Amino acid sequence: MIRFICNRFEELLGSVLLLVMVSIAFINVITRYCIKMSLAWTEEITVNLFVWVVLLGTSFAFRNDSHLGVTMFYDGMPKWAQRLCYVIFLAASLGFFSVLFYLGLTEVRDEIDLEVTTESLAIPVWWYTIATPAFSLLIIIRILQRAWHDWRSGNI
Repeated sequence: MIRFICNRFEELLGSVLLLVMVSIAFINVITRYCIKMSLAWTEEITVNLFVWVVLLGTSFAFRNDSHLGVTMFYDGMPKWAQRLCYVIFLAASLGFFSVLFYLGLTEVRDEIDLEVTTESLAIPVWWYTIATPAFSLLIIIRILQRAWHDWRSGNI
């Protein structure tokens, strides 16, 4: 069961978050048309959960090697050039998400220290922004897992 959850973490959490987002948006549409009043907090939650879903989708893409890539030139390269491109892509991806992890952690720390709250719900902003460093770390783990898998299978 734990292995299933670890292997399908992105799909499980992403599905739940999408369900919550759609439900909240639907509630807002109903209240807007039935009682002619919009719920201000719905936009706050859906926008922030969307960021979570995007980061989860990025992690999913790296885990399954299904990220966007133009392989026309890559496929025509000799094997040594493909390996070089793979290593450069790997280093760039790890570098980007490491910086995103660090900056996200810095932002969360600042928001906790300054006690910043959201406008409509007055909850701590770091409840939303904690997703950036947390999911950046997950993406780094998934990149390394994919690289290990590719190395063992001889794909690089």
